[in-house]
Order: sequence, then C-alpha cells, then structure tokens
Amino acid sequence: MADITVLNSKFENAGSLSVNVALESDNINVPVVHSVVKATLAGRRQGNACTKTRGLVSGGGRKPFKQKGTGRARQGSTRAPIQVGGGTAFGPRTRSYDQKMNKKVVLKAIQSVLADKFQAGKLTVVETIESTGKTKDMHTLLNGKGLLPALIVTADKNSPALRAVKNLQYGKGLAVEGFSVYEAVKFENLVIEKAALEKLLERLG
Repeated sequence: MADITVLNSKFENAGSLSVNVALESDNINVPVVHSVVKATLAGRRQGNACTKTRGLVSGGGRKPFKQKGTGRARQGSTRAPIQVGGGTAFGPRTRSYDQKMNKKVVLKAIQSVLADKFQAGKLTVVETIESTGKTKDMHTLLNGKGLLPALIVTADKNSPALRAVKNLQYGKGLAVEGFSVYEAVKFENLVIEKAALEKLLERLG
C-alpha cells in the first residue's frame, strides 16, 4: 500500500490517493524494464532494407566464357556476388523486428516505472490537467513547477493538454491507453491525471 499526493488543476495539494499496488524500491525490476524498452525500440524499426541476390539481378543467364582453356578462373554467371554488378551475398532482406513480450512482463515493467518515479519523487498526480491547447501556456505551467522534462499522461485522448504538449521541446503527451514504458523512462518527470493513474493501477490489478 502507498499514499500518493494528488494535486488540483492549479498544482496545489488536494488530498491523497491510496493504491494497493506495491511501489517500494524492492519492486523495481530493472532487467524487465530494459527488455520492454528494447522490444519497443525494435518494433519501431522499419525493416525494409533489401538487397538483390544473384537470382534476383537481371541478366547473367549465359555462361560468360568457356570452362577451360582461357587461363581465367571459371565463371558460371556475370551476376555472381564476386562480379561487378552481381548480386549481394547474405545481404539484408525485408523483415520484421517485432519482439514478442508476455503481458505479465509488460505489466511488471509498468509497475517498476511507477515505483521508480514514486520513490524518486518524480511522479506528479493531478486531478485534471487543464489547458488552453497552447504550447506556450503549458511550458510556462510545467517549467514554473520544475516539471520539465516531462511525460504527460491524460485519461482522455482528446484532451487539449495533449495538443499543447505536442510541440513542447522537453515534453510529450500520451493518452493512458497508449502508455509507453520507453517514454516514461525517457523523460525525468511523469505527470499523470488521477483517472489515468487509476486505469493503470486497474491493469496492474
């Protein structure tokens, strides 16, 4: 059990939230977080690098010269990898870099990130992140509270706060449905709406 301070829209103390998820330092599993981050980055790779093998390069169907009597090394095709203009041996092919991650591993990584931010005092829970949708106002608010760089997590994917954070140099916004362990690790501070945190805790059981 842990009690997390909850702030109002003006970032003033508005009470606390009791959670039944373990957020002690003993619950921070660094190897699991590392695995999830690696899987996330691997999944972002395009994997569209592709080279032609000797069978895909046009031409080269005829034997360039006879087998014996020329004094040269025997050749069967002008499109062999050792020939200029030939195919590539063992070159990259179009592939997917996606890595399968078990659901329990991802949930453990989320718990570890929340525990790490909580123990470091970098977890800020706000009842509602009010915003005009302007980046300048959002920067003034977060910078004035010493919360930059920050990952903003909202309960509503259509929240104006996400639009305001979009062009923020040292910030990023996500809806709770798209919560990313990688993004949470990337940014020092985690500013999350109370409803969004409750949804995450519900996933953690």
